[in-house]
Formats: sequence, structure tokens, C-alpha cells
Amino acid sequence: MPNAAKSSPESNIGKRLHIITPVKDSIDLTLQTIRSVLDSKIERPFTYTVYNDFSTPENTKRLEEAAIRMGKGFTLINLCDLTDTPSPNYRLTLRMALREALADEASLAIVESDVVVGEQTLQRLLEGATARPDCALAAAITVDERNEVNYPYESIRTTRGGVVEAEGHLSFCCTLLTHAFLKKADFDELNAEKQWFDVPISHMALRENFRNYLFCDLRVLHRPHGSRPWKMLKYSNRLKYYLQKILQGRDKI
Repeated sequence: MPNAAKSSPESNIGKRLHIITPVKDSIDLTLQTIRSVLDSKIERPFTYTVYNDFSTPENTKRLEEAAIRMGKGFTLINLCDLTDTPSPNYRLTLRMALREALADEASLAIVESDVVVGEQTLQRLLEGATARPDCALAAAITVDERNEVNYPYESIRTTRGGVVEAEGHLSFCCTLLTHAFLKKADFDELNAEKQWFDVPISHMALRENFRNYLFCDLRVLHRPHGSRPWKMLKYSNRLKYYLQKILQGRDKI
């Protein structure tokens, strides 16, 4: 596993970092995500796990080949080996990741499969969270290829830069969950009928008297909905988007 020699067990961060990427298909984008994570410069031991959530057999094979080709730099978990529940299985992924992070005295970073991080992104999130003992979630802001802020943070006023305390919720596009918060979190209480959990986990942190921070000077490339292309209908055909969302029960937040 990748690791770095420098580390110190700051109280709210823990001794290590676990990084996860949930993925379903969209493998070309996912491989860019994986490579960017593996190229990260992180000053503490870390492990990286990719949770394959029922990608096609062809795409699963590509992920398995990548795990070998990249020198076992990441661990691939095929959720089809663990559950019969159709994708998305984000709740299962988060519960497994929480258990592993607690056992390893680690914080947990989520880098979604349509995000590309910079070499210093994760290290700077660690540093930002360490400097704020009340931090539960620390997130990088998302931008497009023109370096303009995009979904889900396009409404954030970033001209001032710096760090914004989130009064609502943070997205999990590229977000660190501190070890201190994980010790208080109970992901078993997440609603099994929902599909995405950035909102309830953000609110869970606030209930536990933590704070959530968005780092506006720390930017990551985000190709929105790369793993769920049907959601692009939200911008091109809103009626069709909401029909699929309601009639097919998609995207339950």
C-alpha cells in the first residue's frame, strides 16, 4: 500500500488516512480519479480502496486489470461478492469504510469517481482539519476545466477565498471525515431507503457539535454526474429528469 514516512497522531485526525472511491461504470473517468489519488503526496500512512458497485463485467475486468497494473496501489472490492442488493450501495460502502477506519485509527477521505485531485489536495485537507479541532467534514471546492466553480458548489461565494463554515451540508465529491467525528458517527442509522448520504452525515456532524468546513482555495476538477449520466437531464430536459427521479425512484437523498 502507498504510504509516507512522516506522520503524527493528531487527536482529531488519527494516525492514518483511509481513502475510498465508490464507482459504477464510467471507468475512463474513474481511472483518472484513481491515478490522481495514487499520485497524491500525503505525509502519513494511507490506504486506498475502490468499491465497485455492480459495474458491468467488462468494466469490472478493467478495474481488476488496473489494480494489477498499478502495482496493487489500491484495493478493489467488488460489492457483487458481498451483496445481492442492486446499485447504488453507498450505505453499505460507508458502513464498511467506517468500520475499517475506526479499527485502523484513521480518518476517511471520500474521492468520488468523477473527481480528479491534485498532488497536495488530500494533504492540505488533513492540515486544514488538524488546525480545526472541531472539524468533522473538510471539503475541497469543485471546479470545471476552466477552473470555474461548478456543481455542487456553484452557489458558494468564493471571491473572498479562504475557508467557509458550512451551515447546511457538504458534498462528498472530495471530502475528509475526521477520525474524531467517525468515533461519534453511527452509519447504521442512515436510512436504508435512501441512496446518497452527504446531507444526513453532514447534519449528523452538526448534531454532535462538530463543524463542517469548505476550503475555497483548495480546488478539484469535477465532471458532474460522470458516474450517473442520466442526471445530465437535469440541465437539458428537466421534465424527463424528474419523471425518472420520481417514477423510477432514482437519486433518493
